[in-house]
Amino acid sequence: MSETRFVLPTAPIVEAVVDIDCDLPPNVDIEALDTAGNAAYGDCYPRAQRRMFNAHQTVMVPGQPPQVTSSEGWQAHQYLSDDGKQLVQVRPNGFSFNRLAPYSSLDDYLPEIERTWQLYVELARPLVCRAVRMRYINRIELPLTAGRVNLDEFLTAPPRPADEATLHLSGFFQQQNVVETATGHQAVVVLAPQLRTQDRLSLIFDITAMASDDVEPGNWTAISGKMAQLRDLKNLIFRKTLTERCLQIFNT
Repeated sequence: MSETRFVLPTAPIVEAVVDIDCDLPPNVDIEALDTAGNAAYGDCYPRAQRRMFNAHQTVMVPGQPPQVTSSEGWQAHQYLSDDGKQLVQVRPNGFSFNRLAPYSSLDDYLPEIERTWQLYVELARPLVCRAVRMRYINRIELPLTAGRVNLDEFLTAPPRPADEATLHLSGFFQQQNVVETATGHQAVVVLAPQLRTQDRLSLIFDITAMASDDVEPGNWTAISGKMAQLRDLKNLIFRKTLTERCLQIFNT
């Protein structure tokens, strides 16, 4: 079932991310990308910022004091819309498009993803696309009764304690790594409680689907085709993880 037939009136998506990982030319000028990115994206994404990383490494040698080294570098040039709901990222190994809630349907954002991707191709001149990833972070609000929730009512395969007669599940972190048989596409699925109030439990349902086939950067038909396949994989995991009662929460 495609997303065009699987649109929830109140979808629980808090953030959707499209990543396209690429190999860039070895002589790419990072600073020039920053300046050119401001000019290319500034009209629709006027809020520019840099994302940096700091890494520290400790080497232990017997009989010697620890040797600590640190490094700092550029992780991404980010361009945000005025309302902060959309973000384009120019990365040293690719391109990202982020959309915060409210999120409607991938079809609504595809023209803008294509437009901003084509700008990235002009700026960075990627040699080849190595992978396409789509990540959907959902927050599901489950009702509590007397401070508890029966996860069997909302999850098709909920986590369970070793002995349900004597043990009460007070928290969990569940991760699955799966491969779609027909396509070879991979997905990482995470379920974890985030916040508990007096009458609600916020459950994070994080799905990342990835296709790792090489694609020519100028072949948008192939790239968007991979995105459509990953969307279907995400939808399959979403529907098969949640019960009908849980899905009904998003139909009101």
